[in-house]
Amino acid sequence: MWSRRPNACAASAVDNSATASVSSFQTIAVLVLFIAVMAVLPWLLRRWQQRQMVARGGQGVQTQVLSSVALSPGQRIVVVEVGQGGHSTRLVLGVTAQNIHCLHVLGSAAPAGAADVAAASSASFAGAMEQLQQASSQPAASTHP
Repeated sequence: MWSRRPNACAASAVDNSATASVSSFQTIAVLVLFIAVMAVLPWLLRRWQQRQMVARGGQGVQTQVLSSVALSPGQRIVVVEVGQGGHSTRLVLGVTAQNIHCLHVLGSAAPAGAADVAAASSASFAGAMEQLQQASSQPAASTHP
């Protein structure tokens, strides 16, 4: 009546351990695959954006710093040229650690070497600053007798 099958229990235990190890392997494989995709995704996005810029013909805005004068450790006056050729504009910017202010917009000038422009800009700015300092240091003429 009762049949004794000792091998049935042993076979069931082997089957359970085999499915548990396969299930663990699948979980670990999915986790590693997910981490790899998350690591590669920013690189792929950057490459795609670069290719989009090249496909558009590189129509990005050309910028060049022509001159920079330090006013204090945290403040600078910078002359920047934005654009190319006849469509360029020069901006005089006040730069601090917190923000950037456009102080003046200059039209495009005759093409010159960047070194010439930088020397002329810094010399004219230095001269203007010197005149302002001299004017402020001279005592005002009193109009009272």
